[in-house]
Amino acid sequence: MNLNQTPRGMRLHIGIFGKRNSGKSSLMNALTNQKAAIVSEIAGTTADPVYKSMEIHGIGPVVFIDTAGFDDEGYLGEKRVDMTEKAFRKTDVAIIVFSSMPGAEEDEWTKKLKKAGIPIIPVVNKADILENAKEIAAEAEKMTGIPALTASALEKTGIDGIRKALIKSVPEDYDSLTLTGGLASDGDSVLLVMPQDIQAPKNRLILPQVQTIRELLDRKCITVCCTADRMDQALASMKNPPNLIITDSQAFPTVWEKKPEKSLLTSFSILMAGLKGDIGEFAKGAEAISRLGPSSHVLIAEACTHAPLPEDIGREKIPAMLRKRAGESLQVTISAGADFPKDLSKYDLIIHCGACMFNRRYVLSRIEQAKEAGIPITNYGIAIAYMSGILDKISIGG
Repeated sequence: MNLNQTPRGMRLHIGIFGKRNSGKSSLMNALTNQKAAIVSEIAGTTADPVYKSMEIHGIGPVVFIDTAGFDDEGYLGEKRVDMTEKAFRKTDVAIIVFSSMPGAEEDEWTKKLKKAGIPIIPVVNKADILENAKEIAAEAEKMTGIPALTASALEKTGIDGIRKALIKSVPEDYDSLTLTGGLASDGDSVLLVMPQDIQAPKNRLILPQVQTIRELLDRKCITVCCTADRMDQALASMKNPPNLIITDSQAFPTVWEKKPEKSLLTSFSILMAGLKGDIGEFAKGAEAISRLGPSSHVLIAEACTHAPLPEDIGREKIPAMLRKRAGESLQVTISAGADFPKDLSKYDLIIHCGACMFNRRYVLSRIEQAKEAGIPITNYGIAIAYMSGILDKISIGG
């Protein structure tokens, strides 16, 4: 990733949904002004969702998602619709594309999007060739309860109107959430304790560290960085104790012992959890750790896929901590990337990473899925703080 680019997980996700051959891919190409998606008259050309990042004046960084038709059929069609379902879980704002009279599929997806609280923009595409475009727009408005826009992706008409509608549809809290929340204010001193172990990428910092540093600089905080083995020297170099200390969750025990009494303490993982998810639900979910036993089954969910490394926090350290408490026979399953199980009933607890690679909408959908299944869910940093006996002493925001 180019360090000058906004990560996909921090972009507004705009999903484009509709039947096969409704012109979704053409519309995405027109909106992005690029040939980002393959266009064909053959129904079902779009298989896996196509993601295209760009900037929209008035919104900022966004990513468009071109999805397979939600009316796809057959074995492969079912697989493609399943991928469309996954795209839906990431969507902040939805464009529903119509090129014929609305039917049962559009009605079903309209209800699904509304239930999830996702803003909808109905668009009648192919207005240049549809003789009944006005009638389709009227029916689309009746179905969605929202005035439908008309456009022609081929002629690139109506595209500006869609962009304006997107600006108006941005969720109200989209720009209000921050990493450090109320933990850091203008002029505060903040110490970042960042172990550079085998998991740290060579010659660069991990994404949560980069984003935290940038936000602290924007807030005009006095920021000092050190590795865990230089924390004493870093504290000694500061005239006053730092207002806030942020560390890797795995360093909690070491950092807690050295933390000045008046300094607040949190972790990068916990900050990400508050930005991307429901910190209160994660804190409540950590209590389930006390109920785990030798026959329990824990799901550890990672946002990114990577080759396992020695002392991996999600695959090695957290499972070891859990088994030390609950018993060596405790079972742990790892899910990575988008491979989050549909059926969560066999798990006693879900522990999610900080989700720096996911957008907030996607993490919240996973939390909702866990709540519907009655399975507690927590976060790496909160789980480690709980097992270290300091969860009630650190700052989690929220």
